[in-house]
Amino acid sequence: MSQTPADLIITGCTVLVHDDQERIGFQEDAAVVVRDGVIASVTTAAATTRTPAAERIDARGQVAMPGLVNCHTHAPMVALRGLAEDLPTEEWFNDVVWPVEVNLTERDVALGARLACAEMIRGGVTCFADHYFAMDAVADVVDECGMRAHLGQAYFSSQGPEGRQVSLEFALRHRGGAGGRITTTLAPHAPYTVTDDDLAATTALAHEHGLPVHLHAAENRDQAEASLARHGVTPIEVLERTGLLGTDLLIAHGTGILDRDLPVLERACGRIAVASAPRGYLKFAWPTTTPVRALRALGIPVGLATDGAASNNSLDVWESMALTALVQKSTEGDPRWLTARQALHHATVQSARAVGLGDRVGRIAPGLRADIVLVDLTGPHTQPVHDLAATLVHSARAADVTTTIVDGRVLMRDRELLTVDVPAVVGELSARLPALVDRGHGTRIQEYDAWKPGKIL
Repeated sequence: MSQTPADLIITGCTVLVHDDQERIGFQEDAAVVVRDGVIASVTTAAATTRTPAAERIDARGQVAMPGLVNCHTHAPMVALRGLAEDLPTEEWFNDVVWPVEVNLTERDVALGARLACAEMIRGGVTCFADHYFAMDAVADVVDECGMRAHLGQAYFSSQGPEGRQVSLEFALRHRGGAGGRITTTLAPHAPYTVTDDDLAATTALAHEHGLPVHLHAAENRDQAEASLARHGVTPIEVLERTGLLGTDLLIAHGTGILDRDLPVLERACGRIAVASAPRGYLKFAWPTTTPVRALRALGIPVGLATDGAASNNSLDVWESMALTALVQKSTEGDPRWLTARQALHHATVQSARAVGLGDRVGRIAPGLRADIVLVDLTGPHTQPVHDLAATLVHSARAADVTTTIVDGRVLMRDRELLTVDVPAVVGELSARLPALVDRGHGTRIQEYDAWKPGKIL
């Protein structure tokens, strides 16, 4: 009996796998068989010699990994990369970013998203969680370029009830879009820009429509202390009293999570996750980072993220993975934490869970969607390999990704992008930049009111 042809077979690679205890391992001289966008099997290269396939990739000398997930970003903000440098958070928002975002058009958002997708595909990111404006344009770009995305239309209470309604309508309109590659979420900006009433209303909408929620909360220690000084509760406690901890909730950053917040998070009845983007915290000189160890002890997934390129300057999740491991070692004063294998677990399984896709992606295993990247470790900066996990986390770079596959479709082969015309995007975006970055109008979309010890409230 002849075998059913596979759509794609990747042969000769070393595959990053997870055992039934979710430990990281590596299967050498392996093959990954893909049918209908799904991983059909992970077997030996020899076993697939006679299996017919529409496409084969010889991946000898390469590692096959689950595609990386960028768990919190603002993809269109690549258009503002390098515009607001060496500034404290309050000035970054009030003097540059929020005045510039008044100028955003849907076309600016589309071009920024397309350039961001090109950057992420080249860096082995197959899925991203985006929280921004004019998100219909971002959804269209995701559909065109072939990536997977978890999308939410951000809103502030200053927009009135319409902002929340637009966020809901976007989520309902695009849920399951792009052939199932798009999932959607409600996206209130943060507890300091969205009122308790609006947060509670968001909770009700999440339950009514079966939608998750993605927001910034306890981003830094100043925010936590300001909330305590003004309202007697932390941002995490605000999420509890407005019901959001009873939803499927993705919290961006959480570097301001306090010890008093941990029991609150532990008793929450929802499925909570936190996205950590350490490069931006270092750049803003925030004194704390995401408490990964404490959150992991509570069973809360911590996914890896970059935030937007206006603050982080890149969408490089490889860098986020390495920095997470290094910053955690420094913060905890313990070289045994975070290990390379633990960092890979955060980059794969935990990141997929953070965006609600743990049953679809994050592992290379039969039945999961074929979101796979190939990494070339033959360069001088990755040789010799004594510990493959350590090489991937601490030596490999985004530029070592040679091939990126989503749902079984090859989006980049041998470093050649197949779904985004970067020169065309850059040319059009460059022509639009003078109008985009103009701050002569003297307005801003929102006000960031920072607090420091001793500030009069």
